[in-house]
Amino acid sequence: MEEFNIILMADDDADDRFLVQAAFEDNDIHHEMMFFEDGEQLLEHLNATPIEGKTRFILLDLNMPKKDGREVLRALKSDKMLSKIPVIVFSTSKAPDDILSSYELGANSYVVKPSSYEHLKEVVKKISDFWLNTAITP
Repeated sequence: MEEFNIILMADDDADDRFLVQAAFEDNDIHHEMMFFEDGEQLLEHLNATPIEGKTRFILLDLNMPKKDGREVLRALKSDKMLSKIPVIVFSTSKAPDDILSSYELGANSYVVKPSSYEHLKEVVKKISDFWLNTAITP
């Protein structure tokens, strides 16, 4: 099997996309990253591109236009091939209902977006350490 090498992120906030990319770079994490402005773009990409052995994990915002994170999770986890990709919900919401529904829809983890860049760098490092260096995925 090919080495997994691409990290996908769907988030409608351009600043959040920029800061996450910068945090990966500042942590010397050099995996290819692809960014999508909404869930619809992410799903179109995944359905149009062979994904086996390529996508390492998805960072998924919950509240986006067109298709929100819940709709994306539902679509991903109901697809035999796409359901194997780890999905980390990465949201500003701390609402218990959002957390519960994300896990019920098949999220592999739920992370609240940090409010400072320094904390974001720490969170990105922890996510990367686990999903890139520790976890073994199909």
